[in-house]
Amino acid sequence: MLMLNKFPAWLSAFTLLLLTQEPVSTSEVTACGVAVDPPANIEIIDPGFLGYLSIHWTRPASLQNLTGCTVRYQLRYYDTYEERWRSVRTVKLTYAAQFDLEKAVKVRILTVLKCACTNGTEVQGEETEWVYTHEPTGVAGSRVRDFHCVYYGKEYMECTWESGPVQPPNSQHYLYYWHREMDETKECPEYIVFPEGRRGCRFPRESLLEFSKFNLCVNGSSPAGSLRMAYFSIEVQNHVKPAVVSSVHVSETDGGLKLDWSPPSGQVPEHCLEYEVESSTAMENGEEKQERMVFQNLVDTSYGLLRGVESQTTCFRIRSKVNMYCADGGIWSDWSQRKCTEDKETQYIPAWKYLSLVGLVVIGIGILCLVLWILQKICIKKINKKDALYTLYKEKVNKTMPTILSPIFK
Repeated sequence: MLMLNKFPAWLSAFTLLLLTQEPVSTSEVTACGVAVDPPANIEIIDPGFLGYLSIHWTRPASLQNLTGCTVRYQLRYYDTYEERWRSVRTVKLTYAAQFDLEKAVKVRILTVLKCACTNGTEVQGEETEWVYTHEPTGVAGSRVRDFHCVYYGKEYMECTWESGPVQPPNSQHYLYYWHREMDETKECPEYIVFPEGRRGCRFPRESLLEFSKFNLCVNGSSPAGSLRMAYFSIEVQNHVKPAVVSSVHVSETDGGLKLDWSPPSGQVPEHCLEYEVESSTAMENGEEKQERMVFQNLVDTSYGLLRGVESQTTCFRIRSKVNMYCADGGIWSDWSQRKCTEDKETQYIPAWKYLSLVGLVVIGIGILCLVLWILQKICIKKINKKDALYTLYKEKVNKTMPTILSPIFK
């Protein structure tokens, strides 16, 4: 198993190189009759915090016995994560900063002297620069790739990766992490394991620290040798992915639409969310019109909009993200389920219209029943009258016809 105790081997060489490297300055600045030399005995030490290095130095020998003056130091270092120089002035003899140990470590430092003999102005000495490039070790091509972290609803975070192009058989990956409230680095609390091996780490909420550097290192071991180390430094609040927006409702108002939804579940405060609404409208000419709108600082989770005259059906879906007031970045949530309005032909009918329609139907049925009843009465009268005439006719025939012929008319 490849442990973090492998780190000091190259770190000791790192410190030795910095101590023995000659300064790049070629001139000397003087003030009040003394040389304003660069700081002495500069050391860069790694306490094992995955790139959080400590820079130490001492007061230059030329200024050791100087009194009545203020001595400060201007330190600049190159932030490879943001690709820019950072600068700090301090009277202290130490400073800690974050570095990417896979890239060159660049440090520049100079002495700033302010005395009564300089009329209160600052005199800057020559700037000295140190550059160290670490030569990677391990099986070539074995460094993990596609590393990314997602902080799901501020409830837990998952960091996942893919193996490098070269994956020796029987390889095993390890992840270590550290932040400023930890005394030492720790191994992943729960690995995400796939059939091909470890491909991620799940961090519970209590193991994370927001608004601070969260350092990670993925290394590994194999029968062919150590796998190449990969270093990462993130701020977890910039990797939040809210849960899906739920309970989306669309209602129609006079000449418009109203969209309501519920905030996503999880630990993300409601005031930290911004929303993106996507609308897709089917037009009478057969075309579809799509629009996207981003809303920040909503008083409540609702939005009203006008409905086009020629529109038929409008569908909506919503997603959310942490806004710029709570983080420098974020990840959009998945889209909610689509909610649509009804066609104009099937629009909402008020209750009074339903009641009127029901009343008309009842009246129509009543009239129909009355007509049928009247027709039935008329038919019965006609049948009874016909039967009476026929009976009278038989009686007269029987009286006038001979008895021998009467059976014929029965």
